[in-house]
Amino acid sequence: MAPQFTIITGASNGIGKALAIAYAGEGHHLILGARNTSKLEETAALCRQKGAETSVFPLDLSSEESINWFSDSVKQLSDHLDRLIHVGGISQRSYAEETILEVDRRIMQVNYFGTVALTKALLPLLKAGKPARIGVTSSISGKFGFYQRSAYSASKFALHGFFESLRLEMEDQKISVTIACPGSISTEISNHALDARGNPHGKEDARLSSGFSPEKCARIMKTAIEKRKKEVYIGGKEIIMVHLKRFFPSLFYIIAKRNKPTS
Repeated sequence: MAPQFTIITGASNGIGKALAIAYAGEGHHLILGARNTSKLEETAALCRQKGAETSVFPLDLSSEESINWFSDSVKQLSDHLDRLIHVGGISQRSYAEETILEVDRRIMQVNYFGTVALTKALLPLLKAGKPARIGVTSSISGKFGFYQRSAYSASKFALHGFFESLRLEMEDQKISVTIACPGSISTEISNHALDARGNPHGKEDARLSSGFSPEKCARIMKTAIEKRKKEVYIGGKEIIMVHLKRFFPSLFYIIAKRNKPTS
């Protein structure tokens, strides 16, 4: 049986790493991308231990040159793709009025433009591999705004608009699009988030440290992608906020206002 060619970005740690390990050993040729190549190789080694053929290519979603190099490398490796799973991204911990515009631009470049550019570059391979799957990591912050997340929420809102449109356009091509919206997941995203000046936040978020493990999140996300679900919410009681925003917006705003950042 021919291998399933599966790309996972942001695979050096957190949800991306957990997803790579979850897919390993199931007949997938994993193609892993991230900026931190040393940690990426660690993920690849764990996947190979489970019997997965694994290729590693550095990927910087803020760089058009890097995105083009990554997509060209994939095209040299295979003439089709079965899955493209976007996990790579960056978060924010700063109030809008204090945040320099360059931070907004950088977050949009990585989370939105980089993800869109890579998708467009690889669509021909996905169409050749149909029925194919696209998985996109958004956030519950892509469903509503919150303190210190203005640029991050904006980038995730934008992903919803693009990939919901792409889903409709690709349906006849038998390419499904699953948008995953994690809530509190225990990863290092807060440490690596940008502050108002574009520097690493460097602090843990108490809400995240008590959240779902990356492995649990990856299992739920993988199931949703394989079942071709359109959208999936992943997390604990914080997911209720998504439904409150839709059905009881007045109550949502009361609760959201009371939940100011803890760090």
